[in-house]
Amino acid sequence: MKWLTSLIVAGTLQVLAVTSGHAGANLDQIKQAGVIKVGTEGTYAPFTYHDASGALVGFDVEIAKAIADKLGVKVEFLEGKWDGLIAGLDANRYDAVINEVGITDARKAKYDFSDPYIASKAVLIVRGDNTDIKSFADLKGKKSAQSLTSNFGKLAETNGAELVGTDGFDQSIQLLLTGRADATINDSLSFLDFKKHKPDANVKIAAQEENADYSGVIVRKGDPELVAAINKALADMKADGTYKKIADSYFGQDVSK
Repeated sequence: MKWLTSLIVAGTLQVLAVTSGHAGANLDQIKQAGVIKVGTEGTYAPFTYHDASGALVGFDVEIAKAIADKLGVKVEFLEGKWDGLIAGLDANRYDAVINEVGITDARKAKYDFSDPYIASKAVLIVRGDNTDIKSFADLKGKKSAQSLTSNFGKLAETNGAELVGTDGFDQSIQLLLTGRADATINDSLSFLDFKKHKPDANVKIAAQEENADYSGVIVRKGDPELVAAINKALADMKADGTYKKIADSYFGQDVSK
């Protein structure tokens, strides 16, 4: 049986060698290229969207630029629809997705996350004149405008809603306002930003979840060095005031707690 033991040991060592050879490879490649590629929607205000001039802006866009700066590289944004955004990591389209991605056990089983940098609550949004929907349970049998693979979409479905697929927050609100949907579950911070810019919009919050959801930078599994580097960048941004400056400009407060 010694030959079998030797074979097992040799195989184990080979796997370890391959694994250690790849550890940190992506971080090294990013630094050598001088660029970190970031996947983002570009249609999800105030996190990632286009301003009147067409420029890509937003809280997550600024966070991504600051992380790249701390890593000593530039950032290249690659835009895509939410429903296929995370899958772009598997296809090696980019190195990370920075798009208020919720940290869930299902995602952690397949991907790695940075430390949380956003804390938000899910809110149930309806038209201002709606009197039928007062709680998440009232969604049963109603149409809810959602990104189909988002945490919010799953929450709406769990509460019995019929999902109407959208590309993101802006389209969800439009479907709600035009009567093609009865409600949308979305991010509290996005709603507050929307109302700040459009205070007369005929929408309101009908209900809010008690517990906060946390979001982080999502990357492919197996590169702890890249995760550690991103975590250090986030920690440094909080320590030197960069994070607070970005958060204040969009929300007027720290949104990481």
